[in-house]
Amino acid sequence: MSAVMSGAVPHTGRAGWLDKERTIAAPGFNRWLVPPAALAIHLCIGMAYGFSVFWLPLSKAIGVQAAQTCAKDMSLWAELFTTSCDWRISSLGWIYTLFFVLLGSSAALWGGWLERAGPRKAGVVAALCWCGGMVVSALGVHLHQLWLMWLGSGLIGGIGLGLGYISPVSTLIKWFPDRRGMATGMAIMGFGGGAMIGSPLAAELMKVFAGPTSVGVVPTLLVMAAVYVVFMMGGALGYRVPPSGWAPEGWQAPAASTGSAMITRQHVHVSKVWGIPQFWLVWLVLCMNVSAGIGVIGMASPMLQEIFGGHLIGVDLRYGDLDKAQLAAIAGVAAGFTALLSLFNIGGRFVWASLSDRLGRKTTYVVFFVLGGLLYASVPSSAAAGQLVLFVGALCLILSMYGGGFATVPAYLADLFGTQMVGAIHGRLLTAWATAGILGPVVVNYMRDYQLALGLPREQVYNQTMYILVGMLALGLVCNLMIRPVAARHFMSDAELAHEKRLAHDRAAAAEVGPGTMTFHRTSTAVVVLAWAAVGLPLAWGIWRTLLSVAKMVH
Repeated sequence: MSAVMSGAVPHTGRAGWLDKERTIAAPGFNRWLVPPAALAIHLCIGMAYGFSVFWLPLSKAIGVQAAQTCAKDMSLWAELFTTSCDWRISSLGWIYTLFFVLLGSSAALWGGWLERAGPRKAGVVAALCWCGGMVVSALGVHLHQLWLMWLGSGLIGGIGLGLGYISPVSTLIKWFPDRRGMATGMAIMGFGGGAMIGSPLAAELMKVFAGPTSVGVVPTLLVMAAVYVVFMMGGALGYRVPPSGWAPEGWQAPAASTGSAMITRQHVHVSKVWGIPQFWLVWLVLCMNVSAGIGVIGMASPMLQEIFGGHLIGVDLRYGDLDKAQLAAIAGVAAGFTALLSLFNIGGRFVWASLSDRLGRKTTYVVFFVLGGLLYASVPSSAAAGQLVLFVGALCLILSMYGGGFATVPAYLADLFGTQMVGAIHGRLLTAWATAGILGPVVVNYMRDYQLALGLPREQVYNQTMYILVGMLALGLVCNLMIRPVAARHFMSDAELAHEKRLAHDRAAAAEVGPGTMTFHRTSTAVVVLAWAAVGLPLAWGIWRTLLSVAKMVH
Protein backbone atom coordinates (compact mmCIF):
# COMPACT_ATOMS: atom_id res chain seq x y z
CA MET A 1 0.00 0.00 0.00
CA SER A 2 2.89 2.40 0.59
CA ALA A 3 3.39 2.49 -3.16
CA VAL A 4 0.05 4.21 -3.39
CA MET A 5 1.72 7.32 -2.04
CA SER A 6 3.21 8.09 -5.45
CA GLY A 7 1.40 10.96 -7.09
CA ALA A 8 0.88 13.15 -4.02
CA VAL A 9 1.46 16.85 -4.00
CA PRO A 10 5.02 17.70 -2.92
CA HIS A 11 5.46 19.01 0.61
CA THR A 12 5.82 22.78 0.90
CA GLY A 13 7.03 22.86 4.50
CA ARG A 14 3.78 24.29 5.79
CA ALA A 15 1.90 21.09 6.62
CA GLY A 16 2.60 17.96 8.63
CA TRP A 17 2.58 14.59 6.89
CA LEU A 18 -0.85 13.75 8.37
CA ASP A 19 -2.47 17.02 7.32
CA LYS A 20 -5.01 17.20 4.57
CA GLU A 21 -2.79 19.44 2.41
CA ARG A 22 -0.28 16.63 2.10
CA THR A 23 -2.92 14.29 0.62
CA ILE A 24 -4.06 16.44 -2.32
CA ALA A 25 -3.46 14.35 -5.43
CA ALA A 26 -1.26 15.57 -8.25
CA PRO A 27 -2.26 15.32 -11.92
CA GLY A 28 -2.01 11.76 -13.19
CA PHE A 29 -3.09 10.14 -9.93
CA ASN A 30 -5.31 7.13 -10.60
CA ARG A 31 -8.54 7.38 -8.61
CA TRP A 32 -8.83 3.57 -8.57
CA LEU A 33 -6.13 3.54 -5.89
CA VAL A 34 -8.50 5.07 -3.35
CA PRO A 35 -11.04 2.18 -3.05
CA PRO A 36 -8.38 -0.39 -2.04
CA ALA A 37 -7.08 2.07 0.57
CA ALA A 38 -10.61 2.25 1.99
CA LEU A 39 -10.99 -1.53 1.77
CA ALA A 40 -7.75 -2.03 3.71
CA ILE A 41 -9.31 -0.21 6.66
CA HIS A 42 -12.82 -1.60 6.36
CA LEU A 43 -11.69 -5.22 6.07
CA CYS A 44 -9.88 -4.80 9.40
CA ILE A 45 -12.57 -3.02 11.40
CA GLY A 46 -15.18 -5.37 9.90
CA MET A 47 -13.86 -7.98 12.33
CA ALA A 48 -16.28 -6.36 14.78
CA TYR A 49 -18.95 -8.58 13.20
CA GLY A 50 -16.86 -11.67 13.93
CA PHE A 51 -15.69 -10.92 17.46
CA SER A 52 -18.06 -13.55 18.84
CA VAL A 53 -15.48 -16.15 17.75
CA PHE A 54 -13.69 -15.28 21.01
CA TRP A 55 -16.69 -15.67 23.33
CA LEU A 56 -16.64 -19.46 23.79
CA PRO A 57 -12.87 -19.72 24.43
CA LEU A 58 -13.02 -16.73 26.81
CA SER A 59 -15.91 -18.33 28.71
CA LYS A 60 -13.39 -20.93 29.91
CA ALA A 61 -10.23 -18.80 29.98
CA ILE A 62 -9.42 -19.90 33.55
CA GLY A 63 -10.69 -23.46 33.46
CA VAL A 64 -9.35 -24.00 29.89
CA GLN A 65 -10.87 -27.49 29.53
CA ALA A 66 -14.12 -26.60 31.33
CA ALA A 67 -15.46 -23.29 32.56
CA GLN A 68 -15.06 -22.32 36.21
CA THR A 69 -18.51 -20.79 36.45
CA CYS A 70 -19.23 -17.76 38.61
CA ALA A 71 -21.86 -17.82 41.31
CA LYS A 72 -25.36 -17.42 39.90
CA ASP A 73 -26.03 -14.42 42.09
CA MET A 74 -22.85 -12.59 41.07
CA SER A 75 -23.73 -9.17 39.66
CA LEU A 76 -22.39 -7.90 36.35
CA TRP A 77 -20.49 -5.22 38.26
CA ALA A 78 -18.68 -7.84 40.34
CA GLU A 79 -17.98 -9.89 37.23
CA LEU A 80 -16.15 -6.93 35.70
CA PHE A 81 -13.41 -7.24 38.34
CA THR A 82 -13.42 -10.90 39.38
CA THR A 83 -10.32 -13.05 38.79
CA SER A 84 -11.66 -16.25 40.35
CA CYS A 85 -14.19 -17.48 37.79
CA ASP A 86 -14.83 -17.46 34.05
CA TRP A 87 -16.89 -14.78 32.36
CA ARG A 88 -20.40 -15.44 31.12
CA ILE A 89 -20.93 -15.23 27.37
CA SER A 90 -23.75 -12.75 27.94
CA SER A 91 -21.30 -10.46 29.75
CA LEU A 92 -18.79 -10.71 26.91
CA GLY A 93 -21.59 -9.94 24.46
CA TRP A 94 -21.80 -6.40 25.81
CA ILE A 95 -18.63 -5.70 23.84
CA TYR A 96 -20.63 -6.29 20.66
CA THR A 97 -23.23 -3.78 21.83
CA LEU A 98 -20.52 -1.26 22.70
CA PHE A 99 -19.02 -1.66 19.23
CA PHE A 100 -22.04 -0.33 17.42
CA VAL A 101 -23.18 2.20 19.98
CA LEU A 102 -19.68 3.73 19.94
CA LEU A 103 -19.47 3.44 16.15
CA GLY A 104 -22.57 5.59 15.73
CA SER A 105 -21.81 8.07 18.51
CA SER A 106 -18.12 8.58 17.63
CA ALA A 107 -18.95 9.02 13.95
CA ALA A 108 -21.53 11.64 14.91
CA LEU A 109 -19.21 13.44 17.34
CA TRP A 110 -16.07 13.58 15.21
CA GLY A 111 -17.48 13.56 11.69
CA GLY A 112 -17.01 17.34 11.36
CA TRP A 113 -13.41 17.08 12.55
CA LEU A 114 -12.78 14.34 10.00
CA GLU A 115 -13.90 16.56 7.11
CA ARG A 116 -11.39 19.24 8.13
CA ALA A 117 -8.54 16.95 9.20
CA GLY A 118 -8.82 14.74 6.14
CA PRO A 119 -9.08 10.97 5.69
CA ARG A 120 -5.39 10.22 6.32
CA LYS A 121 -5.34 11.62 9.85
CA ALA A 122 -8.71 10.03 10.62
CA GLY A 123 -7.50 6.69 9.24
CA VAL A 124 -4.37 6.77 11.40
CA VAL A 125 -6.39 7.57 14.52
CA ALA A 126 -8.82 4.76 13.62
CA ALA A 127 -5.92 2.31 13.26
CA LEU A 128 -4.43 3.29 16.60
CA CYS A 129 -7.79 3.03 18.37
CA TRP A 130 -8.91 -0.26 16.80
CA CYS A 131 -5.58 -2.05 17.11
CA GLY A 132 -4.69 -0.40 20.42
CA GLY A 133 -8.05 -1.50 21.74
CA MET A 134 -7.23 -5.09 20.83
CA VAL A 135 -3.93 -4.81 22.72
CA VAL A 136 -5.77 -3.47 25.79
CA SER A 137 -8.23 -6.37 25.47
CA ALA A 138 -5.32 -8.83 25.34
CA LEU A 139 -4.07 -7.29 28.60
CA GLY A 140 -7.57 -7.68 30.03
CA VAL A 141 -7.61 -11.38 29.15
CA HIS A 142 -4.10 -11.86 30.57
CA LEU A 143 -5.09 -10.18 33.86
CA HIS A 144 -8.62 -11.63 33.66
CA GLN A 145 -10.22 -8.21 34.00
CA LEU A 146 -13.43 -7.93 31.99
CA TRP A 147 -13.57 -4.15 32.42
CA LEU A 148 -10.32 -3.89 30.45
CA MET A 149 -11.91 -5.81 27.58
CA TRP A 150 -14.90 -3.48 27.63
CA LEU A 151 -12.55 -0.49 27.70
CA GLY A 152 -10.18 -1.82 25.04
CA SER A 153 -12.28 -3.35 22.30
CA GLY A 154 -15.62 -1.84 23.31
CA LEU A 155 -14.81 1.81 24.05
CA ILE A 156 -11.44 2.52 22.39
CA GLY A 157 -12.05 0.05 19.57
CA GLY A 158 -15.57 1.41 19.07
CA ILE A 159 -14.16 4.90 18.49
CA GLY A 160 -11.79 3.41 15.93
CA LEU A 161 -14.77 1.73 14.27
CA GLY A 162 -16.64 5.01 13.90
CA LEU A 163 -13.71 6.98 12.49
CA GLY A 164 -12.56 4.12 10.27
CA TYR A 165 -16.05 3.50 8.91
CA ILE A 166 -16.69 7.07 7.75
CA SER A 167 -13.09 8.03 6.87
CA PRO A 168 -13.35 7.15 3.14
CA VAL A 169 -16.96 8.20 2.47
CA SER A 170 -16.49 11.85 1.55
CA THR A 171 -13.24 11.13 -0.31
CA LEU A 172 -14.69 8.33 -2.44
CA ILE A 173 -17.78 10.34 -3.33
CA LYS A 174 -15.58 13.23 -4.49
CA TRP A 175 -13.37 10.92 -6.56
CA PHE A 176 -16.38 9.15 -8.14
CA PRO A 177 -19.09 11.78 -8.72
CA ASP A 178 -20.16 9.69 -11.71
CA ARG A 179 -20.46 6.46 -9.67
CA ARG A 180 -21.16 7.48 -6.09
CA GLY A 181 -23.06 4.35 -5.17
CA MET A 182 -20.52 1.96 -6.65
CA ALA A 183 -17.60 3.74 -4.93
CA THR A 184 -19.09 3.67 -1.45
CA GLY A 185 -20.39 0.16 -2.09
CA MET A 186 -16.85 -1.09 -2.70
CA ALA A 187 -15.59 0.30 0.61
CA ILE A 188 -18.55 -0.62 2.77
CA MET A 189 -18.53 -4.09 1.23
CA GLY A 190 -15.23 -4.47 3.07
CA PHE A 191 -16.86 -3.85 6.43
CA GLY A 192 -19.25 -6.71 5.78
CA GLY A 193 -16.40 -8.92 4.58
CA GLY A 194 -14.07 -8.27 7.50
CA ALA A 195 -15.54 -11.07 9.61
CA MET A 196 -15.13 -13.55 6.74
CA ILE A 197 -11.39 -13.02 6.98
CA GLY A 198 -11.00 -12.29 10.69
CA SER A 199 -13.17 -15.06 12.16
CA PRO A 200 -11.44 -18.04 10.47
CA LEU A 201 -8.05 -16.36 10.97
CA ALA A 202 -8.73 -15.97 14.70
CA ALA A 203 -9.97 -19.57 14.94
CA GLU A 204 -6.81 -20.88 13.27
CA LEU A 205 -4.53 -18.74 15.43
CA MET A 206 -6.25 -19.88 18.63
CA LYS A 207 -5.68 -23.49 17.60
CA VAL A 208 -1.98 -22.73 17.17
CA PHE A 209 -1.57 -20.87 20.47
CA ALA A 210 -3.90 -22.96 22.65
CA GLY A 211 -2.32 -25.29 25.18
CA PRO A 212 -2.97 -27.11 28.46
CA THR A 213 -2.96 -23.81 30.38
CA SER A 214 -4.24 -21.34 27.77
CA VAL A 215 -7.09 -20.98 25.30
CA GLY A 216 -4.78 -18.95 23.03
CA VAL A 217 -6.79 -15.72 22.94
CA VAL A 218 -4.07 -13.35 24.19
CA PRO A 219 -1.45 -14.07 21.48
CA THR A 220 -4.22 -14.24 18.88
CA LEU A 221 -5.39 -10.72 19.72
CA LEU A 222 -1.81 -9.42 19.66
CA VAL A 223 -1.00 -11.03 16.30
CA MET A 224 -4.23 -9.76 14.74
CA ALA A 225 -3.60 -6.26 16.13
CA ALA A 226 -0.14 -6.29 14.54
CA VAL A 227 -1.50 -7.45 11.16
CA TYR A 228 -4.37 -4.99 11.25
CA VAL A 229 -2.21 -1.99 12.13
CA VAL A 230 -0.04 -2.65 9.05
CA PHE A 231 -3.05 -2.86 6.73
CA MET A 232 -4.89 0.07 8.29
CA MET A 233 -1.82 2.33 8.26
CA GLY A 234 -1.24 1.34 4.63
CA GLY A 235 -4.81 2.27 3.82
CA ALA A 236 -4.60 5.58 5.70
CA LEU A 237 -1.37 6.55 3.93
CA GLY A 238 -2.93 5.54 0.62
CA TYR A 239 -5.78 8.05 0.89
CA ARG A 240 -5.70 10.97 -1.56
CA VAL A 241 -8.22 13.77 -1.95
CA PRO A 242 -8.93 15.39 -5.31
CA PRO A 243 -8.11 19.07 -5.88
CA SER A 244 -11.03 21.50 -5.70
CA GLY A 245 -13.06 21.47 -8.88
CA TRP A 246 -11.68 18.12 -10.07
CA ALA A 247 -13.94 15.94 -12.23
CA PRO A 248 -13.38 12.72 -14.20
CA GLU A 249 -12.20 13.36 -17.74
CA GLY A 250 -15.15 13.94 -20.05
CA TRP A 251 -17.75 13.87 -17.24
CA GLN A 252 -20.19 16.68 -16.57
CA ALA A 253 -22.57 16.97 -13.62
CA PRO A 254 -26.17 16.27 -14.71
CA ALA A 255 -28.37 19.31 -15.04
CA ALA A 256 -31.35 19.48 -12.69
CA SER A 257 -33.67 19.67 -15.71
CA THR A 258 -32.70 16.16 -16.83
CA GLY A 259 -34.60 14.46 -14.01
CA SER A 260 -31.82 14.74 -11.44
CA ALA A 261 -33.60 17.21 -9.17
CA MET A 262 -32.76 14.92 -6.23
CA ILE A 263 -29.06 15.50 -6.92
CA THR A 264 -27.98 18.92 -5.69
CA ARG A 265 -24.93 20.91 -6.70
CA GLN A 266 -25.01 22.91 -3.46
CA HIS A 267 -23.85 21.96 0.02
CA VAL A 268 -25.42 21.81 3.48
CA HIS A 269 -23.36 22.46 6.61
CA VAL A 270 -23.33 19.56 9.05
CA SER A 271 -24.43 21.83 11.90
CA LYS A 272 -27.77 22.41 10.15
CA VAL A 273 -28.81 18.84 9.36
CA TRP A 274 -30.52 18.25 12.72
CA GLY A 275 -33.13 20.82 11.68
CA ILE A 276 -33.75 19.56 8.13
CA PRO A 277 -36.75 17.20 7.66
CA GLN A 278 -35.01 15.22 4.90
CA PHE A 279 -32.23 14.22 7.28
CA TRP A 280 -34.69 12.71 9.75
CA LEU A 281 -36.59 10.98 6.97
CA VAL A 282 -33.36 9.34 5.73
CA TRP A 283 -32.53 8.58 9.38
CA LEU A 284 -35.79 6.65 9.72
CA VAL A 285 -35.30 5.00 6.33
CA LEU A 286 -31.93 3.61 7.44
CA CYS A 287 -33.14 2.76 10.94
CA MET A 288 -36.12 0.73 9.69
CA ASN A 289 -34.11 -1.09 7.02
CA VAL A 290 -31.34 -1.96 9.46
CA SER A 291 -33.69 -2.85 12.35
CA ALA A 292 -35.47 -5.43 10.22
CA GLY A 293 -32.26 -6.92 8.83
CA ILE A 294 -30.19 -6.94 12.00
CA GLY A 295 -32.98 -8.65 13.91
CA VAL A 296 -32.88 -11.53 11.42
CA ILE A 297 -29.08 -11.71 11.44
CA GLY A 298 -29.01 -12.17 15.21
CA MET A 299 -31.51 -15.04 15.11
CA ALA A 300 -30.81 -16.62 11.70
CA SER A 301 -29.13 -19.76 13.03
CA PRO A 302 -31.66 -20.69 15.77
CA MET A 303 -34.55 -19.69 13.49
CA LEU A 304 -33.51 -22.16 10.79
CA GLN A 305 -32.95 -24.93 13.33
CA GLU A 306 -36.20 -24.41 15.23
CA ILE A 307 -38.39 -24.04 12.14
CA PHE A 308 -37.08 -26.99 10.11
CA GLY A 309 -35.65 -29.20 12.87
CA GLY A 310 -34.67 -32.68 11.72
CA HIS A 311 -35.70 -31.97 8.11
CA LEU A 312 -32.34 -30.23 7.72
CA ILE A 313 -30.64 -33.63 7.99
CA GLY A 314 -33.39 -35.78 6.45
CA VAL A 315 -35.05 -36.77 9.74
CA ASP A 316 -38.81 -36.25 10.19
CA LEU A 317 -38.58 -34.89 13.74
CA ARG A 318 -39.22 -31.52 15.34
CA TYR A 319 -36.40 -29.59 16.96
CA GLY A 320 -37.44 -30.55 20.49
CA ASP A 321 -37.41 -34.27 19.64
CA LEU A 322 -33.83 -34.44 18.36
CA ASP A 323 -31.02 -36.09 20.30
CA LYS A 324 -27.63 -34.49 21.02
CA ALA A 325 -25.93 -35.88 17.90
CA GLN A 326 -28.76 -34.71 15.66
CA LEU A 327 -28.74 -31.27 17.26
CA ALA A 328 -25.01 -31.01 16.55
CA ALA A 329 -25.62 -32.02 12.94
CA ILE A 330 -28.28 -29.37 12.31
CA ALA A 331 -26.11 -26.78 14.07
CA GLY A 332 -23.48 -27.47 11.40
CA VAL A 333 -26.09 -26.90 8.69
CA ALA A 334 -27.13 -23.65 10.37
CA ALA A 335 -23.49 -22.48 10.42
CA GLY A 336 -23.37 -22.91 6.65
CA PHE A 337 -26.64 -21.00 6.37
CA THR A 338 -25.18 -18.12 8.38
CA ALA A 339 -22.12 -18.12 6.10
CA LEU A 340 -24.39 -17.99 3.04
CA LEU A 341 -26.21 -14.99 4.50
CA SER A 342 -22.89 -13.21 5.04
CA LEU A 343 -22.04 -13.65 1.34
CA PHE A 344 -25.33 -12.04 0.31
CA ASN A 345 -24.84 -9.30 2.88
CA ILE A 346 -21.46 -8.46 1.36
CA GLY A 347 -22.45 -8.89 -2.29
CA GLY A 348 -25.57 -6.79 -1.77
CA ARG A 349 -23.47 -3.87 -0.58
CA PHE A 350 -21.71 -3.62 -3.92
CA VAL A 351 -24.50 -4.77 -6.26
CA TRP A 352 -27.36 -2.67 -4.86
CA ALA A 353 -25.19 0.43 -4.36
CA SER A 354 -23.97 0.16 -7.96
CA LEU A 355 -27.54 -0.30 -9.21
CA SER A 356 -28.55 2.84 -7.33
CA ASP A 357 -26.35 4.85 -9.72
CA ARG A 358 -28.80 3.85 -12.47
CA LEU A 359 -32.07 3.54 -10.56
CA GLY A 360 -31.58 6.53 -8.24
CA ARG A 361 -31.30 6.23 -4.46
CA LYS A 362 -34.98 6.85 -3.74
CA THR A 363 -36.12 4.18 -6.19
CA THR A 364 -33.54 1.73 -4.82
CA TYR A 365 -34.94 2.10 -1.31
CA VAL A 366 -38.48 1.67 -2.65
CA VAL A 367 -37.30 -1.70 -3.99
CA PHE A 368 -35.77 -2.54 -0.61
CA PHE A 369 -38.97 -1.85 1.27
CA VAL A 370 -41.52 -3.27 -1.19
CA LEU A 371 -39.59 -6.39 -2.16
CA GLY A 372 -38.30 -6.81 1.39
CA GLY A 373 -41.82 -6.56 2.82
CA LEU A 374 -43.09 -9.21 0.42
CA LEU A 375 -40.18 -11.51 1.30
CA TYR A 376 -40.68 -11.11 5.06
CA ALA A 377 -44.40 -11.79 4.63
CA SER A 378 -43.62 -14.96 2.66
CA VAL A 379 -41.41 -16.49 5.37
CA PRO A 380 -44.23 -17.88 7.59
CA SER A 381 -45.96 -19.60 4.67
CA SER A 382 -42.74 -21.08 3.24
CA ALA A 383 -41.78 -22.28 6.72
CA ALA A 384 -45.21 -23.84 7.31
CA ALA A 385 -45.03 -25.62 3.94
CA GLY A 386 -41.53 -26.92 4.68
CA GLN A 387 -40.14 -25.11 1.63
CA LEU A 388 -36.52 -24.81 2.73
CA VAL A 389 -35.26 -23.44 -0.59
CA LEU A 390 -37.85 -20.63 -0.62
CA PHE A 391 -37.13 -19.84 3.03
CA VAL A 392 -33.36 -19.65 2.49
CA GLY A 393 -33.76 -17.71 -0.76
CA ALA A 394 -36.00 -15.11 0.87
CA LEU A 395 -33.61 -14.51 3.75
CA CYS A 396 -30.62 -14.30 1.40
CA LEU A 397 -32.32 -11.56 -0.64
CA ILE A 398 -33.36 -9.80 2.57
CA LEU A 399 -29.75 -9.76 3.77
CA SER A 400 -28.53 -8.47 0.41
CA MET A 401 -30.85 -5.47 0.81
CA TYR A 402 -29.77 -5.02 4.43
CA GLY A 403 -26.17 -4.64 3.24
CA GLY A 404 -27.28 -2.62 0.23
CA GLY A 405 -28.98 -0.13 2.51
CA PHE A 406 -25.71 0.62 4.30
CA ALA A 407 -23.80 1.07 1.05
CA THR A 408 -26.41 3.20 -0.72
CA VAL A 409 -27.12 5.70 2.04
CA PRO A 410 -23.85 7.72 1.76
CA ALA A 411 -24.61 8.41 -1.90
CA TYR A 412 -28.21 9.29 -0.94
CA LEU A 413 -26.86 11.86 1.52
CA ALA A 414 -24.47 13.30 -1.08
CA ASP A 415 -27.35 13.65 -3.54
CA LEU A 416 -29.49 15.51 -1.01
CA PHE A 417 -26.97 17.54 1.01
CA GLY A 418 -23.98 17.93 -1.30
CA THR A 419 -20.48 16.53 -1.01
CA GLN A 420 -18.59 19.14 1.03
CA MET A 421 -19.54 17.70 4.44
CA VAL A 422 -21.14 14.38 3.49
CA GLY A 423 -18.74 12.40 5.69
CA ALA A 424 -19.76 14.38 8.77
CA ILE A 425 -23.45 14.13 7.88
CA HIS A 426 -23.05 10.39 7.34
CA GLY A 427 -21.46 10.19 10.79
CA ARG A 428 -24.53 11.76 12.37
CA LEU A 429 -26.82 9.50 10.40
CA LEU A 430 -25.08 6.44 11.84
CA THR A 431 -26.87 7.11 15.14
CA ALA A 432 -29.74 5.39 13.29
CA TRP A 433 -27.56 2.27 13.13
CA ALA A 434 -26.86 2.43 16.84
CA THR A 435 -30.60 2.72 17.48
CA ALA A 436 -31.42 -0.14 15.11
CA GLY A 437 -28.76 -2.30 16.77
CA ILE A 438 -30.89 -2.19 19.92
CA LEU A 439 -34.38 -2.04 18.40
CA GLY A 440 -34.14 -4.93 15.92
CA PRO A 441 -32.71 -7.63 18.21
CA VAL A 442 -34.98 -6.57 21.10
CA VAL A 443 -38.11 -6.92 18.95
CA VAL A 444 -37.09 -10.31 17.54
CA ASN A 445 -35.86 -11.76 20.85
CA TYR A 446 -38.78 -10.42 22.88
CA MET A 447 -41.39 -11.70 20.43
CA ARG A 448 -39.73 -15.12 20.32
CA ASP A 449 -39.73 -15.44 24.11
CA TYR A 450 -43.30 -14.13 24.30
CA GLN A 451 -44.55 -16.66 21.73
CA LEU A 452 -42.76 -19.50 23.52
CA ALA A 453 -44.33 -18.42 26.83
CA LEU A 454 -47.75 -18.69 25.17
CA GLY A 455 -46.98 -22.32 24.38
CA LEU A 456 -46.57 -22.00 20.61
CA PRO A 457 -44.43 -24.66 18.90
CA ARG A 458 -40.90 -23.53 18.14
CA GLU A 459 -41.50 -23.66 14.41
CA GLN A 460 -44.26 -21.02 14.73
CA VAL A 461 -42.72 -18.53 17.16
CA TYR A 462 -41.27 -16.34 14.41
CA ASN A 463 -44.47 -15.81 12.41
CA GLN A 464 -45.70 -12.71 14.24
CA THR A 465 -42.17 -11.32 14.28
CA MET A 466 -42.01 -11.39 10.48
CA TYR A 467 -45.21 -9.35 10.25
CA ILE A 468 -43.83 -6.79 12.74
CA LEU A 469 -40.74 -6.47 10.55
CA VAL A 470 -43.02 -5.95 7.53
CA GLY A 471 -44.58 -3.07 9.48
CA MET A 472 -41.12 -1.55 10.04
CA LEU A 473 -40.42 -1.71 6.33
CA ALA A 474 -43.80 -0.13 5.57
CA LEU A 475 -42.88 2.79 7.84
CA GLY A 476 -39.53 3.07 6.08
CA LEU A 477 -41.28 3.09 2.70
CA VAL A 478 -43.56 5.96 3.73
CA CYS A 479 -40.60 7.98 4.99
CA ASN A 480 -38.67 7.34 1.78
CA LEU A 481 -41.59 8.42 -0.40
CA MET A 482 -41.83 11.67 1.60
CA ILE A 483 -38.26 12.70 0.78
CA ARG A 484 -38.05 15.74 -1.49
CA PRO A 485 -35.13 17.96 -2.60
CA VAL A 486 -33.74 20.08 0.23
CA ALA A 487 -35.04 23.66 0.38
CA ALA A 488 -32.64 26.35 -0.87
CA ARG A 489 -32.53 28.11 2.51
CA HIS A 490 -30.65 25.18 4.07
CA PHE A 491 -27.65 25.36 1.73
CA MET A 492 -24.47 27.30 2.44
CA SER A 493 -23.98 30.60 0.68
CA ASP A 494 -20.93 31.08 -1.53
CA ALA A 495 -19.16 32.94 1.28
CA GLU A 496 -20.01 30.22 3.84
CA LEU A 497 -18.83 27.51 1.48
CA ALA A 498 -15.56 29.34 0.81
CA HIS A 499 -15.01 29.72 4.55
CA GLU A 500 -15.68 26.02 5.14
CA LYS A 501 -13.30 25.05 2.35
CA ARG A 502 -10.58 27.15 3.94
CA LEU A 503 -11.18 25.39 7.27
CA ALA A 504 -11.06 22.04 5.49
CA HIS A 505 -7.84 22.94 3.64
CA ASP A 506 -9.75 22.24 0.44
CA ARG A 507 -7.62 24.24 -1.94
CA ALA A 508 -6.70 23.60 -5.52
CA ALA A 509 -3.46 21.68 -5.88
CA ALA A 510 -1.88 24.47 -7.93
CA ALA A 511 -2.55 27.01 -5.18
CA GLU A 512 -1.16 24.63 -2.58
CA VAL A 513 2.25 24.10 -4.19
CA GLY A 514 2.62 27.39 -6.01
CA PRO A 515 2.65 28.09 -9.74
CA GLY A 516 5.09 26.19 -11.86
CA THR A 517 6.17 23.75 -9.15
CA MET A 518 3.76 20.86 -9.75
CA THR A 519 5.17 17.79 -11.42
CA PHE A 520 3.16 15.30 -13.44
CA HIS A 521 3.29 11.69 -12.21
CA ARG A 522 0.96 9.25 -13.92
CA THR A 523 0.27 6.32 -11.62
CA SER A 524 1.71 3.05 -12.84
CA THR A 525 -0.74 0.28 -13.71
CA ALA A 526 1.42 -2.10 -11.66
CA VAL A 527 0.83 0.02 -8.56
CA VAL A 528 -2.94 -0.18 -9.06
CA VAL A 529 -2.76 -3.96 -9.52
CA LEU A 530 -0.62 -4.40 -6.39
CA ALA A 531 -2.96 -2.22 -4.31
CA TRP A 532 -5.98 -4.26 -5.34
CA ALA A 533 -4.11 -7.54 -4.80
CA ALA A 534 -3.22 -6.45 -1.25
CA VAL A 535 -6.90 -6.33 -0.31
CA GLY A 536 -8.30 -8.74 -2.90
CA LEU A 537 -6.29 -11.80 -1.88
CA PRO A 538 -7.32 -11.76 1.81
CA LEU A 539 -10.93 -11.14 0.77
CA ALA A 540 -10.80 -14.04 -1.71
CA TRP A 541 -9.44 -16.29 1.07
CA GLY A 542 -12.29 -15.28 3.35
CA ILE A 543 -14.86 -15.93 0.62
CA TRP A 544 -13.30 -19.34 -0.06
CA ARG A 545 -13.53 -20.31 3.62
CA THR A 546 -17.13 -19.15 3.68
CA LEU A 547 -17.98 -21.17 0.57
CA LEU A 548 -16.57 -24.26 2.27
CA SER A 549 -19.05 -23.74 5.11
CA VAL A 550 -21.88 -23.26 2.62
CA ALA A 551 -20.86 -26.49 0.85
CA LYS A 552 -21.24 -28.38 4.11
CA MET A 553 -24.79 -27.03 4.43
CA VAL A 554 -25.68 -28.08 0.89
CA HIS A 555 -24.18 -31.53 1.44
